[in-house]
Amino acid sequence: MLLTVTTTHQPATDLGYLLHKHPDRVQEFTQSFGTVTVLYPEATVQRCTVALLLDVDPVRLARSRGRNAPDFSLAQYVNDRSYAASSLLSVAMADVFSTARSGRCDSRQELADSAIPLEIEVPVLPCRGGPAIAHRLFEPLGWTVEAEPVALDDAFPEWGDSRYVRLRLSGVVRLADALNQLHVLLPVLDESKHYWQGPDEVDKLLRSGEGWLTTHPDADLITRRYLGRRGALTRVALARLAELGDEVEEAVEPAEDEEALQPAEKRVPLNAQRHDAVHRVLLELGARSVIDLGCGPGQFLARLVQTPSFTRVAGSDVSTRSLQHASRRLHLDRMSERQAERVQLFQGALTYEDDRYAGFDAAVLMEVVEHVDASRLAALEHVVFGAARPGAVVVTTPNAEYNVLYDDLVGMRHPDHRFEWTRAELAEWSEHVGSTYGYAVELHGVGDVDDTWGSPTQMAVFTRAEGSDD
Repeated sequence: MLLTVTTTHQPATDLGYLLHKHPDRVQEFTQSFGTVTVLYPEATVQRCTVALLLDVDPVRLARSRGRNAPDFSLAQYVNDRSYAASSLLSVAMADVFSTARSGRCDSRQELADSAIPLEIEVPVLPCRGGPAIAHRLFEPLGWTVEAEPVALDDAFPEWGDSRYVRLRLSGVVRLADALNQLHVLLPVLDESKHYWQGPDEVDKLLRSGEGWLTTHPDADLITRRYLGRRGALTRVALARLAELGDEVEEAVEPAEDEEALQPAEKRVPLNAQRHDAVHRVLLELGARSVIDLGCGPGQFLARLVQTPSFTRVAGSDVSTRSLQHASRRLHLDRMSERQAERVQLFQGALTYEDDRYAGFDAAVLMEVVEHVDASRLAALEHVVFGAARPGAVVVTTPNAEYNVLYDDLVGMRHPDHRFEWTRAELAEWSEHVGSTYGYAVELHGVGDVDDTWGSPTQMAVFTRAEGSDD
């Protein structure tokens, strides 16, 4: 199996720094199923290409299956794994380029954080659904896609095309994002994996999909294929994506081939219910100016901008990439001058005072506090409630008690959550914040209510108490 990555960013040999693999060396890495070789066919200031070659050992691969997964067919020895990109290549790439996938590069961190021109080629890739599915999955991520069908046999054109394509991607993309997208989408296109999938597979998907999967128009399809259409894992993954603010239409919707067997009932995703609840509270409060703290890619910001009664809207996030997504979602570059005057986006950390946070009727912390280290929570409280002091603050956060109702959920709902509160813990924190900074608080549930465990999301609405200083 072969994968090449080329850049024309100058000096192009900086690709070696980003991948932590020197262009002058040929390196080999042992995997449980074969050997990976990394080399640079070309390395000049103008153009640099790295090649990852995976040589699969079918005997070693068969033995790695373990005693509990016997396979007595010849398929474990006679197959396309020697040349066709699959989950084997995805796993090997993820391991060999693990530091690059994390976006870390001490000597070139600014470059690692930047989008650079990239060309990626996979000569032979199983593509269930044909070239159209490759375009459908990669183009929304900003790639120019060429997916040429590979003929079954050039000597017999009447036999038609095989299920393989030659894939070429070109675009200006951050290298870490490109590698993580390939890690997920190579096995998605193949729709097959060489290993048993356990509950930790959902965490792998969310980690590699961070920053792009939640906003992908085919996030549902990607999730189902990546998890091998295993219903329990898929339901957990889609529910957790909904928690992160994605646009999946239905977190527990059946697979396409099962839809005919299901009742024609349409449920509202939890994320949409959460947006509705917060939006309704802001209207009831009569807020005219609203700031979304930790706005992410701007899905709720778009809802605020579309509401005429909000005459001033701001969004802040620590991630510049998220703010770029938000800007594109809001079409800031196409807004009229009058419209643009009421919208502001800026980078900021909620644990440090910032004058730009102040002066709003209401602030929103939607699924934000659980991403803050417990030791830094007091700093966030001071910045938002003590220094910025909006007229109202709306906080939403997961209800940890409800987690028992998610099948196969291991740990918290997202690997980046530092904690998840029970209803009693949120009540205790809200009372502490309110009494410390002069706010009254009301607690509500959002989403389907379970008699024992409550709602999946809990919401605290803080309003500045009468007589508190302005």
